[in-house]
Amino acid sequence: MKKILVCRETDPRETRTPLIPDDVKRLISMGYEIRAVKGTGAKSGFSDADYEKAGAVLVSSNEEGYRGSEVVLRIMKPESIEGIESGTLHLSYLDPFNEKALLNDMAKAGIQAVSLEMIPRTTLAQKMDVQSSQTSLAGYAAVVNAAAKLPKILPMMVTPSGTINPARVFIIGVGVAGLQAIATAKRLGARVDAFDTRPVVEEQVKSLGASFVKIDLGEMGQTDQGYAKELTPEQVAKQQEAQAKVCERSNIVITTAKVFGRKAPLLIKKDVLDRMQPGSIVVDMAVSTGGNVEGSKLFEDVVTDNGVTIMSGDLLERQVPYDASKMLSGNFTAFLTHFYSKETKELDVDLKDEIMRGCLLTQNGSVIHERFK
Repeated sequence: MKKILVCRETDPRETRTPLIPDDVKRLISMGYEIRAVKGTGAKSGFSDADYEKAGAVLVSSNEEGYRGSEVVLRIMKPESIEGIESGTLHLSYLDPFNEKALLNDMAKAGIQAVSLEMIPRTTLAQKMDVQSSQTSLAGYAAVVNAAAKLPKILPMMVTPSGTINPARVFIIGVGVAGLQAIATAKRLGARVDAFDTRPVVEEQVKSLGASFVKIDLGEMGQTDQGYAKELTPEQVAKQQEAQAKVCERSNIVITTAKVFGRKAPLLIKKDVLDRMQPGSIVVDMAVSTGGNVEGSKLFEDVVTDNGVTIMSGDLLERQVPYDASKMLSGNFTAFLTHFYSKETKELDVDLKDEIMRGCLLTQNGSVIHERFK
């Protein structure tokens, strides 16, 4: 397997590309043959001429490119798999917990489907971890977006007219997105509080200059993928009560609490929003998986009766497509390099490798991954 197709995304809201020209050139030098669909990099700052200069052959559409391709790279799950040839290794986000029909269709079509979300979060696979690379950028964008909407500045400012106190920012969920949001808010001069159900992250929060909000929820921990474990209803209620007090005094609240493969926990209800200061901003970064904030809407901002703005925080990495594409491309390139055999000059789908075993969901006409069989 060495013939790669770089798809153009069909969702008009998508701005990223799976592979940038610099990495096209690198992969071709290794022995890969690469075709790219015209316009794939247009929204992220890479022209068709850049791809041709790097050595890629341009094709007019995804469908044209499927013919003869052995590896297909795209970002979001495909709207249609028609035309993708049997045996093709297909890499993309797949949302496998919610897309059982798509997995079954890909299996029946003989497609070998790799789910980017399922790449193990291990040291060896760190360079391939799209979740980390993209959510880090989203955490940055969440703070910048909120700061642009907030009717006050973030830093403290001492002027002849008086002193302006720093804005207060509260980050709920200290994963990759949360840590980047903390760092960004601190760089902009805000006073930052943060909370996570995993006590182990307290040291990381403090190292960034933020205060860690301690809420005793009893026994907690994280999954083997590094995600916070799902809370019991009693723990959620206790967390909501303690967080409400911090939300009331905060100018910006950013929620990042997702539970992989499950509906996001509801952490901020209407009664809390009603007690927040007019003009406050809440960014719900879990809105696509059910939402942490009552009343949040996907791709829409909502203003409550008392003037609190709830911002949709889904896929914010699309706002910085140049860097998001560069990081995604690095993730794809690391995967393609890791499984490239110098002896055969081919990509080897090796299920003995823990990375491939963790993310390959379909093969030989069946769903093979233990979690989705």
